[in-house]
Amino acid sequence: MNALLGELWKTMLWPFSLIFGLVVRLRLWLYRHGALKRQRLAGIVVSVGNITTGGTGKTPMVVWLAGQLAAAGQAVAVLTRGYASLELPADAASGAPGRKVSDEVLVLESHLGDRVPIGVGKDRYRSGRELERKGVNWFVLDDGFQHLQLARDADLVLVDALNPFGGGMLLPAGRLREPLSSLRRADAIVLTRSEGDPELEAELRRRTSAPIFHAQTQLLALTRVTPGPPRPATDRERSAKFFAFCATGNPGAFFADLERWKLVLAGTARLPDHYRYTQRRVGELEEFAAEMGGTAMICTEKDLLTLGGLRFSRFPVFTCRIALCPAEPAELWRTLVEAIERRRGKLA
Repeated sequence: MNALLGELWKTMLWPFSLIFGLVVRLRLWLYRHGALKRQRLAGIVVSVGNITTGGTGKTPMVVWLAGQLAAAGQAVAVLTRGYASLELPADAASGAPGRKVSDEVLVLESHLGDRVPIGVGKDRYRSGRELERKGVNWFVLDDGFQHLQLARDADLVLVDALNPFGGGMLLPAGRLREPLSSLRRADAIVLTRSEGDPELEAELRRRTSAPIFHAQTQLLALTRVTPGPPRPATDRERSAKFFAFCATGNPGAFFADLERWKLVLAGTARLPDHYRYTQRRVGELEEFAAEMGGTAMICTEKDLLTLGGLRFSRFPVFTCRIALCPAEPAELWRTLVEAIERRRGKLA
């Protein structure tokens, strides 16, 4: 019944996908022929993006790439739109003022710390110019494939091997943000959650000549965050029956990762991306966990940050700290450098 309703819903939305597709193609044509102008920073810009909505691993890939550049001694920053979905209060202890911030920015900050500044704002050219005045000369453009206003020197596109084409239809009937033909703009494709998929790779090679790489999510730490202060999970706690919940663009990918990491799932709950949790919703999730025989609850880093001070009273809650690890990091980096040198000339 759910599948039938889903197909009916897609059919109803299909005319709107046609309109969306016309607008997207017109916009691409205008940029391709110079009717819409791009702005270029003096520094090198590497874009990390995708062609579907959410859940391909953009944030951990941005963390990996920015971390690699910082470790190599480059003055690098991240540029992100940063939809302000959370309001953080002022911190009296540190003197930090209150601010509006996105959950993705909080995840970036938690991984990159003070090593990599983050320019947040709709006008990413302006954010980049401000950072250039502070000495930054490399930029990782977060979710940048569709942000054509800012010229880039390399386009890295992520494709989730578990759901590569979002149903094969453009928004709103499907999850595609652009036609699949847009993949020809990519300089490198990374298949996330994949160690190799010949059938999918053959499909991609019909769309693009860009080299194809693979990456897997890696569990860095499983942390018990409540009750009590955060601490690493014990071996016994790792064997719990977890009720997993998340509010991301592709919840199924998170649940699949948990199973690949050999964690036992009692059940799952999917919430809309950027969902604002309430105490009532937390109580409902605990009810679901109890009904499904769970002995613990687990969520993503992003969810933990958006839960704020909400209380869980029936189950211990755990979170996963993850990284995205390319299988061929040196080859991937070489491909990006070659793309940059085609546009900029030989790098020093």
